[in-house]
Amino acid sequence: MGQTLAEKIISEHAGKNVHAGELVIAKVDVTAVQDGTGPLTVQEFKKLGVKNLKNPERTILFIDHASPSPRKELSNTHMVLREFHKEYGAVLSDTGAGVCHQRLVESFVNPGEILIGADSHTCTSGALGAFATGMGSTDVAVGMALGKTWLKVPATFKIVVNGKFREGICSKDLMLYLIGMIGADGATYKALEFSGETIDNMEMSERFTLANMAVEAGAKCGLFIADNKTKEYLVKRGRGDKYRQILPDSDAVYERVIEIRAEDVPHTVSCPHTVDNTKPASELSDIKVNQVYVGTCTNGRIEDLRIVAGILKGKTVHDDVRMLICPASKDVYKEALKEGLIDIFIDANASVLPPGCGPCVGVHAGILGDGEVCLATQNRNFQGRMGNTKGFIYLASPYVAAYTALRGYISEN
Repeated sequence: MGQTLAEKIISEHAGKNVHAGELVIAKVDVTAVQDGTGPLTVQEFKKLGVKNLKNPERTILFIDHASPSPRKELSNTHMVLREFHKEYGAVLSDTGAGVCHQRLVESFVNPGEILIGADSHTCTSGALGAFATGMGSTDVAVGMALGKTWLKVPATFKIVVNGKFREGICSKDLMLYLIGMIGADGATYKALEFSGETIDNMEMSERFTLANMAVEAGAKCGLFIADNKTKEYLVKRGRGDKYRQILPDSDAVYERVIEIRAEDVPHTVSCPHTVDNTKPASELSDIKVNQVYVGTCTNGRIEDLRIVAGILKGKTVHDDVRMLICPASKDVYKEALKEGLIDIFIDANASVLPPGCGPCVGVHAGILGDGEVCLATQNRNFQGRMGNTKGFIYLASPYVAAYTALRGYISEN
């Protein structure tokens, strides 16, 4: 029986051929935590009584969710990670370096590897052809100590996308369209394996968006075959020697195959308060918006900022809208400065935030007021996500976000 991409990668790390449904112990290549989950992971790691990290140079601690810290309590949790870094030799990605998931693909994860992270959007790195998945803090602590983890091998949904998107349609629209189709729990504990000519033609930034939001359909991971575009990305990031290609077998067994025609995908928006409550943007033109947020691990890459800058150039954000823009990493920020995008944003009266998660997690930098509406390029819109249970969050692509900021109402042009 042939194997899917997920089964192939896990087999290599388990030391035997595995198939969906099996429980296995698998070697872990990279472990990661962030400032929300990391302190608990540190606590659990110390309870294990081990003296050393199994792989300190590939154990990454990220300070990104409350970065810079808005409260003394959060500052104290940051101290826990900094002290652990010094004591055990783990790698520290400190305030201003960027969102953990962006930093992981930029600097730490390679095709064919297994990454476990104490954050649900760890699946972003699946775009590199790695089995990347989020786990609880205790599971990640064990992985840090032993270099191993336990897994139930997931069954796979094959997502086949062919054709060409209409003008202005982004991979974010595709992912929201897919989630609206199958539901927020439609792929619970499945691997999503993306394929088809549309996927093959996507740049890495678009693939990262799809992999990032796999968990929003309940999936264990989102996977892509590493190809020449993956190789080019790794070369650019100084890891060209880490490129390798793993292919699913032609007779691999998929639990479900979902076929999508790219030309059928509209500008898609997730409405409050669930990500699968989707509608075409054209049906939401009466929704007045108070805040627009562009950034996060989903759409805070340089390609996303270029889309927004291209639309905002020479124009001004609507008087009733606060527009916040947050590059996903220091490298993205530097490139945006180099290309003059930051000047465009400032001239348009948008506010530029330091690299990190920004308002997405609702602890600082853009918390909504009672009854306010935000259109964001992030990945979640559940009630209270941006720090106020009386706020309303709509999710959309950078393209829709830019036009919405100009019009003051949800808009696709």
